[in-house]
Amino acid sequence: MGIHNEAGAGREKMELKQLVGKMLRMMLDRNDKERGFVNVNSNEVVLLVNNLGGVSVLELGGIVAEVVKQLGEDWNIKPVRVLSGTYMTSLNGLGFSVSLLNVVNTDIGGPGMIELLDDECEATGWPAQISKLTWEERNQATREEDASNGEEVGESGLRVDAKAAQEVFTRGLEAVVAAEPDVTRYDTIVGDGDCGIGLKRGAEAILRHLSSKPLTGDVVIDLANIIPVVEMEMDGTSGALYAIFLNALVAALRTTSQSEKEASAKVWAAALRQSCEALSKYTPARPGDRTLVDALYPFVNTLEETGDVKKAAEAAVAGAEGTKGMKASLGRTVYIGGSGFEEVPDPGAWGLASFFQGLTGIKKLEEDSNGWEKL
Repeated sequence: MGIHNEAGAGREKMELKQLVGKMLRMMLDRNDKERGFVNVNSNEVVLLVNNLGGVSVLELGGIVAEVVKQLGEDWNIKPVRVLSGTYMTSLNGLGFSVSLLNVVNTDIGGPGMIELLDDECEATGWPAQISKLTWEERNQATREEDASNGEEVGESGLRVDAKAAQEVFTRGLEAVVAAEPDVTRYDTIVGDGDCGIGLKRGAEAILRHLSSKPLTGDVVIDLANIIPVVEMEMDGTSGALYAIFLNALVAALRTTSQSEKEASAKVWAAALRQSCEALSKYTPARPGDRTLVDALYPFVNTLEETGDVKKAAEAAVAGAEGTKGMKASLGRTVYIGGSGFEEVPDPGAWGLASFFQGLTGIKKLEEDSNGWEKL
């Protein structure tokens, strides 16, 4: 479409990924003789993503991320500057444009094109310019490598049956994925609706990780390898809490490995208890506050008392169900208000209980007298 809503090349219904891919091909495919006549140098390119007026800041951020990703992956173009914002609008048009500028040395003396782009400007339509120094400063803390390629963890000697553990763990993660519609529905009523998607994204990422790097049977190594996946893929408060909890769990299991070589139910229960105590230092959430803790603590308590995973999972489910009608003391539910908390359980508690319930879905686990060893 044109800036005044003139007809474009066509009308199609597609996802953002496909739309951006088509736009970039129209700009960069040199086999397209009608358009592809500019040889874009990956080291001399400025990207401008323009909001036509009706795109939210959140949406524009997603668009920019997709454009930058595809430029790098499909065209080997890494812009030296990325400018995004509302530069030229079509009233409140719900759309965006993508422009690429080849920044070449004009050899005419004076400042180069990049320096001119970086120069200070007070024009309303050229907002929030960033200084050249800021652009070129390299943040050494930025981590771009795949989360699964982190530092190798040494063997602990605390072991389980790797094949059986993979089976059980996979079942638990699949249960989280399956529970997403319910968790999302609950969170739409009492939260911002993203809890189910966040849990599903984390579970699916771990499943992908396990498919390429199956469990070794060393519980410390296996959990340590999963933590970066959780940190990279799970967002929101629950993502941070899970990362803290799992890091504490790895530390507890590593300490235990100095005296134990078999990850029995007793060993897991003791390590989980230590992780709960570590988590309590970072969140005031306790049972009765209507959070995921209402499913976590019953699981750990029952496992300590009985050594039976099935009973522990049942306690977690009962704890999650018990949050229905429980007035929240923490979290978004507190300031959303309304009677939604009387209608549905806490989404985070329900998601965690679904994981625990999924662990016990394998008959072999239920029939084994010490089934927790398989996890």
